[in-house]
Amino acid sequence: MPISSAGRANKRATAGVTLIEMLVVVAIIGVIASVTAPSVAAGLDAVRMASATQSVAAFINGAVNRAERRQQPVELVISLKENKFTMYSNEPGFVRELTLPDGIAIDAVLPREDDSGEGVRRLILLPGASVPGIGVQLANRRGGRRLIKLDPMTGFPRTEIVTAE
Repeated sequence: MPISSAGRANKRATAGVTLIEMLVVVAIIGVIASVTAPSVAAGLDAVRMASATQSVAAFINGAVNRAERRQQPVELVISLKENKFTMYSNEPGFVRELTLPDGIAIDAVLPREDDSGEGVRRLILLPGASVPGIGVQLANRRGGRRLIKLDPMTGFPRTEIVTAE
């Protein structure tokens, strides 16, 4: 039985998507995206902070280990302005750097010293000597803070979440 031309026209008209239907779908997607965007950004900031904290702890631990294992003095330079850690040794050509990712900043080096205005803290790690009891506080854009403390008794860095007081 052949399909009439009126039946074909009706079938074509119902096969597509109308502009209003498309606009409703796009509006729903926009609402969902705007609701979830802040939590996704907060999650990314938390991951960035955790990763940066682990990197700083490993970098400081590497400086302490290098001083002990190679029996060489190691200079650890913490630059607040450049948001960077640098490790030097008296071994020719040895320099290691750690630059923190965007959104993570060195908030403070504890204990605080009289700031000379250059925003640089230098530490010398000597083989066989105790390590300095310092802390490096990191902060992100959302106000989250983590403190990496170098324990003078064990020589290992420890991480703490800093709460607002």
